Amino acid sequence: MISILLAGAISMALTLLGTRQAIKLLANRGYGQEIRDDGPTSHHTKRGTPTMGGTVFITATIVGYLAAKLFTMKPPSASALLVLFLFAGMGAVGFLDDFIKIFRQRSLGLRSKAKLAGQTVVAVAFAILALQFEDERGQSPASPFISFIRDIEWLHLLPVLVVIWILLLIAGMSNGVNLADGLDGLATGASMMVFGAYTLICIWQSNQSCATAPTAKCYEVRDPLDLAVVAAALTGALFGFLWWNASPAKIFMGDTGSLSLGGAVAGFAVMTRTELLVLLLGGLFVIITASVILQVGWFKITKRTAGVGKRLFRMAPLQHHFEMLGWEQVNVVIRFWIISGLCVATGLGLFYAEWVAG
Repeated sequence: MISILLAGAISMALTLLGTRQAIKLLANRGYGQEIRDDGPTSHHTKRGTPTMGGTVFITATIVGYLAAKLFTMKPPSASALLVLFLFAGMGAVGFLDDFIKIFRQRSLGLRSKAKLAGQTVVAVAFAILALQFEDERGQSPASPFISFIRDIEWLHLLPVLVVIWILLLIAGMSNGVNLADGLDGLATGASMMVFGAYTLICIWQSNQSCATAPTAKCYEVRDPLDLAVVAAALTGALFGFLWWNASPAKIFMGDTGSLSLGGAVAGFAVMTRTELLVLLLGGLFVIITASVILQVGWFKITKRTAGVGKRLFRMAPLQHHFEMLGWEQVNVVIRFWIISGLCVATGLGLFYAEWVAG
């Protein structure tokens, strides 16, 4: 337990102190955010705000985790290292996207195909590696089953289908967080709640692990305690980053941060056997992604049938729709945080209720 507390505290301290220095460094180098011209006009004042802040909490999370391991003198687990690999790898794809935006002074970075290709390479590498590294019980970090709160026994997949399933999960969740990252502190606060939930889930799974306490209701999850250390490090890092990212934001996480966070959420879902439950825990990201799909789909359907494309929302993603209706940005963020909190609480409730029900 000391390693969990230590990882969270170190990561939070690093982002609280380090983000301020990153803001100065990025501002001096002119690494500022470009703003979409078709977005809410209130966002134009944010042009030039330092971006790529995701590099700060990625670094803080990794340092916090390694410091906790060094303090306790326990080796890192395969599960934790794989989640960190996915976290940093997706962040690297986002970093390229952010750098191109800054270098070319435009609001679009990597082309959609190039970004998707980068995400695919990282996700496939993660999926293949997660099916390796079996422990003494023959258990790999990832499972060949699709899971809800535990493996669903009748949804056994061939290895190639497992890789495709994990790829879809990572792509969906990373792009979901990316779409949510449009208002000051929105994605940071919502992600912090999800990783806080995974800290609790991993601690519970560790206490009821089949490796240490084999009972009828135990969890077949490899390395749950070490996964809790990573989740705590992420939660602490985002807590510190939110100090600077809350409205009015002094720094943005950029695609560096949003893609990495979405990848980490999906990574935890795979490792903890909660692949379908994550759709509820990360419900806000699912809702925001659905708003974009509905907006694009409805526009294409009406254009094909009526000759004129119509929109369901004034603007997608959904948070900008409410801005266009006249809501203050802070009100949108707080209310969306409440929605995210309700999704997380419901997900945790279902997780616990399943254990109680046996």
